[in-house]
Amino acid sequence: MAELKLARLPDRTPVKLTITIGAELNQLLKEYADLYEVTYGTSEPVVDLIPFMLEAFVQSDKGFVKTGRR
Repeated sequence: MAELKLARLPDRTPVKLTITIGAELNQLLKEYADLYEVTYGTSEPVVDLIPFMLEAFVQSDKGFVKTGRR
């Protein structure tokens, strides 16, 4: 088998999750989306921002990163 520089691509199958959040968090997420629009000049729905917010959170969690899982 050939040895390629590009590793095998990871599973990119999207997974849909359904969650329930409190009113206060919902308001905070809306405010974040508003600030995002002011900052970058483009409006993005909260549901489109959340996956990137969660990924940034997990990657910045030093305790999780130390486990070597990512």
